[in-house]
Amino acid sequence: MRAVIGGVTVVDSLRASLLLEGGPRTVYYFHRDDVRGGALAPGSRRDPPGPTGEATWWDLTVGGRRIENAMVSYDAPPAEFAALKGHVAFAPNVVEHWLEEDEEVWGHPNDPYHRVDVRPSARRVRVRVGNETIADTRHAVFLFETGHPARYYLPQSDVRMDLLVPTQRSTVCPYKGRASYWTIKLAGREIADAVWGYLDPVPECPRIKGLVCFYPDKVDAIEVDPA
Repeated sequence: MRAVIGGVTVVDSLRASLLLEGGPRTVYYFHRDDVRGGALAPGSRRDPPGPTGEATWWDLTVGGRRIENAMVSYDAPPAEFAALKGHVAFAPNVVEHWLEEDEEVWGHPNDPYHRVDVRPSARRVRVRVGNETIADTRHAVFLFETGHPARYYLPQSDVRMDLLVPTQRSTVCPYKGRASYWTIKLAGREIADAVWGYLDPVPECPRIKGLVCFYPDKVDAIEVDPA
């Protein structure tokens, strides 16, 4: 497992430990000796003690750049978290590139218990905005992801793409890849970033390539036939 910041490999480790904190982000802890590409110094952040004990925060200097409170450690964790002693973890959004072996992992390290299952379906899926049907298909794929509601990815050929305008927004998902977004423009109504899709998903999720998906709370209805 490697962590890269500013083109510098800060961590290169064969002994990373995975902590499942119950939130949306998987956290990897690394032995302090595996932090080789940067210098650590005590940080200013102070948090009240939590389930893993009292946190010690560290500033990280990489290539002359100092990142405040970039890493955290627990010097005296409770017995059930004793394995954390002597290890550090990165704060969210500090690492620019994660690599498992020689392949980049998008966003954050993968949770081995997180599943993404994609299934084609002949059930009719329609999307409405006001009185206008802007998508109608029997060729959707249903995506089932741990901790999320089912999502319906639709072929662009069955979507009124003339009503969708690409935006500059972009997000990354370690399980699907980099998402692109569209705004719906219809009869004077504009719904920002209401549609997303993965134009070039990660190799493990090829079935959603080029399909688009609608936020259910940004359109007036997503209707899925029961059979």
